[in-house]
Amino acid sequence: MQQLKFRNQNTMPALGLGTWKAQGEELVRAITQAVKMGYRHIDTAMIYQNERDIGDAIRQLIKEGVVSREELFITSKLWNDQHLEEHVAAAVANSLQKLGLDYLDLYLIHWPIAFKPGVVLPESSDDYTSLEKAPIYKTWRAMEAIKENGLAKHIGVSNFTIKHLVALKHYCRETPEVNQIELHPLLQQTELRDYCQNNDIILTAYAPLGSGDRHQSMKSAQEPDLMELESIVALAKKYQVSPAQILISWHLNRGCSVIPKAMQSQHLSQNMAAVQIQWLPEDLVMMKELDQQYRFINGHFFDCPEQGYDWVFA
Repeated sequence: MQQLKFRNQNTMPALGLGTWKAQGEELVRAITQAVKMGYRHIDTAMIYQNERDIGDAIRQLIKEGVVSREELFITSKLWNDQHLEEHVAAAVANSLQKLGLDYLDLYLIHWPIAFKPGVVLPESSDDYTSLEKAPIYKTWRAMEAIKENGLAKHIGVSNFTIKHLVALKHYCRETPEVNQIELHPLLQQTELRDYCQNNDIILTAYAPLGSGDRHQSMKSAQEPDLMELESIVALAKKYQVSPAQILISWHLNRGCSVIPKAMQSQHLSQNMAAVQIQWLPEDLVMMKELDQQYRFINGHFFDCPEQGYDWVFA
């Protein structure tokens, strides 16, 4: 399995299993199958409401002797209602309790936006905590304390732009080690990728296949299907693989981590096999032409200029 190195030379499996929108016995079975196939990187978050399910799968796998805790790489994320400094430690402790773990391998700030404590999803601007009252740098200081206390081996962010990362850099003792963002051929984020590479920040790609199973309310009319793009289909035929495998392999060849969701054994196996694809240089060059800066998850559902969150990805 391809590995990516942190600054301290620890490693993270480049291919992981995404679990957004997955719960219950189906997820437990999928994780069990995935780990037995060789997966070691599992990505979750408090808001996914599946940490207990993942914990059940991990405990069973360890009990059966399939894997040890040290062989696994588990990521979770701080939700937006726990950004106040005094709440961060309790939030990670809650995730650890649900997962049945003593530590996380990676803990991320899910979004650079704060809600009022206890507000899972806001209904009005009154449900937000203003940027002035909950500046991201204070949340990050609490994240640094989590790492210092051994509750997470590595810390990072998600959905952060260059603007957010630069602003944070002025206050932190340690810059984020990972930035998890939407990445795929239609949204290549070249400038952000270059910034992260130049600052030793690993990029993890979410929605690498277009997140076609997300709720209809989050979709745009006539949005593209990544796996039906003419260029992707042509490459799949050329390399004798599936379009999904092309999309996954492309991230690995860019030096990024990628966390596609898969619940079926066939898809889990195919996604893992994508690491074996050997690209011709001209095909990687051709992929650059597909960039349209198109977002499947545009973040505007969190717009709240009244509280300082005029959310525009840039």
